[in-house]
Amino acid sequence: MLNELSNKLNAIFKKLRGTGILKEEQINEALREVRLALLEADVNFRVVKTFVESIREKSLGREVMDSLTPGQQVIKIVYNELALLLGGAQGKIPLSSSPPTIFMLAGLQGSGKTTTAGKIALFYKNEGRKVLLVPADPYRPAAKSQLETIGKQIGVAVDMSEESNPLVIAKKGVSRAKTEGFDLVIIDTAGRLQMDQDLMNELKAIEADIHPHEILLVADGMIGQESVKIAEGFHHAISLTGIILTKMEGDARGGALLSMKQVTGKPVRFIGTGEKMDALEFFYSDRMASRILGMGDVLSLIEMAQEKFDLKQAEIVSEKIRSDQFTLSDFKEQISQFKKIGSMEKVLSMIPGAENLQLKKPGETPGKELAHIEAIINSMTLRERDNPGLINGSRRKRIARGSGTSVQEINRLLKQFMEVRKMMKSLKQKGGAARLWRSISKGRG
Repeated sequence: MLNELSNKLNAIFKKLRGTGILKEEQINEALREVRLALLEADVNFRVVKTFVESIREKSLGREVMDSLTPGQQVIKIVYNELALLLGGAQGKIPLSSSPPTIFMLAGLQGSGKTTTAGKIALFYKNEGRKVLLVPADPYRPAAKSQLETIGKQIGVAVDMSEESNPLVIAKKGVSRAKTEGFDLVIIDTAGRLQMDQDLMNELKAIEADIHPHEILLVADGMIGQESVKIAEGFHHAISLTGIILTKMEGDARGGALLSMKQVTGKPVRFIGTGEKMDALEFFYSDRMASRILGMGDVLSLIEMAQEKFDLKQAEIVSEKIRSDQFTLSDFKEQISQFKKIGSMEKVLSMIPGAENLQLKKPGETPGKELAHIEAIINSMTLRERDNPGLINGSRRKRIARGSGTSVQEINRLLKQFMEVRKMMKSLKQKGGAARLWRSISKGRG
């Protein structure tokens, strides 16, 4: 997620870290590079200008220039400003004390609105809420059946009305939710290929009659500034309360994410991070700022791990990390755990210091790298898994044949595994890995 921007910013700030004396020219040069990186990421130029000037003003203050670690102070300022740019502090969406809470989703066709409705439903179902999905799109032939299929898949009720008027469909859904004690109603409204007055009139009618607690725009995060323009158009027509950006696991450059709050005044509430129904994250600006700057996102990793990891296995791994006995066999065991979260790349992006570990080949489908790693390790003997140093040229050829891979892939895995061990050893010496895995195993953040 936003890997290209993250890599560029990390390269810029690497020059500042550890600098004993920081001159104004160095700060100005770094900020010129930051400005260029953000513009290349398709961030709104006005947003970039304000962002860079705010950092410049704070970075040239006496407390920074006279500090013992001015480079680190500048990076701290960038982190704070980036978190603010992304929306500042926000808690989870409060649900109404008088159920049901009503969410209305709006957006253009192709943004992933219907799938996102299902993802939100699953998100709240996992929090113990009773959710009702309402397909208020009578125009697209497959819209209602698609949501019905999603509802069956995730075990959430869908109100299958035969009405043809979107407002009537929405009203009946809300009425049912009140009668049957649902906590949350998610209304999936009709989309269009482009914004038009008929669409906006329908949305206005539903808003005026039902008074949704949240009106959320679902926008494609991969189309950059175009998403921001779409958000502005919807915001002028209806009372948006927040935005959901989809397809953020792909090649999204960051323009929409980094511009949305400043340009529209509305926060990003959720981000879609994959095709699976559980690939939806509540958006925390401070955590995203940390991930973009290569500081990891241990809190989100722990939260996901608490839900999906085998806690006994996590404690075993914690002990092996502490005793420096983490082997390829342990690595293979963890792959089955990682599969529950997503790709290895996603997990590594949340661990401080691991952002440069590339376990996925260029162009490889996310998640496939885990299957390849499993196949390679399965083709090793137990001795080889416990002591990778035994794996010489002939053994590598045998493992490659057995796993259906190449010697180059074996070399790559062994190199990356040693990097992972080195990173874990470093974290262990600082106490970071032990704290991480103890938090996972004991269910604490």
